[in-house]
Amino acid sequence: MGYSRAELESYRDATIPDLVGPGLRLLFVGINPGLWTAATGTPFARPGNRFWPALVAAGILPRLPAHTGPLDDADRAMILAAGIGVSNLVARATARADELGREELRAGAAALETRVAALAPRAVAVVGLTAYRQGFERPKAVAGRQDESIAGVPTWVLPNPSGLNAHDTVASLALAYADPARAAGILPA
Repeated sequence: MGYSRAELESYRDATIPDLVGPGLRLLFVGINPGLWTAATGTPFARPGNRFWPALVAAGILPRLPAHTGPLDDADRAMILAAGIGVSNLVARATARADELGREELRAGAAALETRVAALAPRAVAVVGLTAYRQGFERPKAVAGRQDESIAGVPTWVLPNPSGLNAHDTVASLALAYADPARAAGILPA
């Protein structure tokens, strides 16, 4: 499935619902939906994004969902049965995360606190260090487990799986993503 540039642009500022369900143990938090994600309704849907391959490589998911288009019922059920969910710091879709301003990221951080308190996962993993630093006003934060929590839930900041982040591979992302999965009881300690 492909989209023209004009078709993708038509999804600018659209939102998608969180991918969460009963038994949530680990909530992954993206920066905001990209246009491809908004078009498909699937988190981290853009071809080349390494989020789903990293979850499989880490052993968090048993197989790769068909993630570049809308999730089918079987894929959605597999993701939710694994105890993971996906939300975003900012709800509106943009072509690039750097289109978001600090105020929008701060407002998103406040809204995320409320969602995390309501969802009560065992761990939160924010994928995007710069957005975390700006949204939570923690300019010196480093990747890994944070001293501060979100709504009392242990929090990690992890590398962004976007293809624009050339510093990480699926293997290095899988190693990083496994830490909060172990803390959430999804992977063995």
